[in-house]
Amino acid sequence: MFAKSALLVLAALSLAVDAIPATNQQGRKVAQCPAPKTVTKVQTVTVSARTAPTATSRVVTGGNNNNNNNNNNNGGGKNTKTTSTAKGGSKTTAAAVGTTTAKGGSKTTSAAAGSKTTAATGGNGGNNAAGGKGNTGNPQTSTTLDPRVIASGFANNGQDVPTAGQVPSLTSTNNFINFCLTVPNLPITNGKQITTGSCNPAPIGVIPSVDNMPSSKFTFPANFGTVKANTAFTVSMAIQNMQTGFFVNAQQNYFAAPQQLNSAGQIQGHSHIVIEQLSSLTQTTPTDPKKFAYFKGLNAAASGGKLTADITDGLAVGVYKLSSINTSSNHQPAIVPVAQHGSLDDSIYVSFS
Repeated sequence: MFAKSALLVLAALSLAVDAIPATNQQGRKVAQCPAPKTVTKVQTVTVSARTAPTATSRVVTGGNNNNNNNNNNNGGGKNTKTTSTAKGGSKTTAAAVGTTTAKGGSKTTSAAAGSKTTAATGGNGGNNAAGGKGNTGNPQTSTTLDPRVIASGFANNGQDVPTAGQVPSLTSTNNFINFCLTVPNLPITNGKQITTGSCNPAPIGVIPSVDNMPSSKFTFPANFGTVKANTAFTVSMAIQNMQTGFFVNAQQNYFAAPQQLNSAGQIQGHSHIVIEQLSSLTQTTPTDPKKFAYFKGLNAAASGGKLTADITDGLAVGVYKLSSINTSSNHQPAIVPVAQHGSLDDSIYVSFS
């Protein structure tokens, strides 16, 4: 602006000088060639401020995180570094340590228009993340859900084509891994037999094929048979499609692990027998599960396809219902692949006199 004003002033002065007549030493006016016309060119230069570069966020992953916690759960990495350049040319750098990332990489969200986000995936840190193997590479010690085992069908409530009276299923997109948080008033089962109720976080486990569903049948006493009261006798039960002799500590590991199969695809577990006294053989009222005359776990492996239990004191005079309870190793009832199947257990009715 100053340079432009100075040029304008000089031009004005030049014009004023041209207008004064020339004189000689005697003071007479003399002819004079016209002064060359002065042409002033004013050039305007517009200087624009340089456009500030867009803000750039760089997510640095792939660090060697050896902590077995939920920081940097998926994809690992030591920190997230965000660099942004303001319009005035100033540079701001902020580091966030321990940023949680998701599914094998980091996700950065910027509110500034024109921001650029770069996310790196597949670090070796974190706890068995997608794209990373955790600090040990063992998914069975990781506290992070591996996306390879997510059951997508759990997100469907089953009401696509509902049957009359059918209720919607609970749904989940993370295999119900935190389901017990929905019942905070109940303790975690935690391997205990909690009589007041609890919530068990262990998955069901491995399910056999339809050709390996177990079943059992009492061979003694006979159904509707008669046994001498107060006299020792041996219950005998045939069992098939189950590898018996597998049982865990019922006081420490109750329902504490998934169902498992042997190499032949059969459930590894054991059986039990329970004997309940009835008012008569024609009783139609339900029995009380808290009351029974005899209960025994059949923990030994079957011999010749049969399990046995010695009742050394016999039973008092009366009529009784004998039932089997076939279970997996951790005492949970045997789980099979289809809803429509024959009974996995047996029940008979016997008189003692």
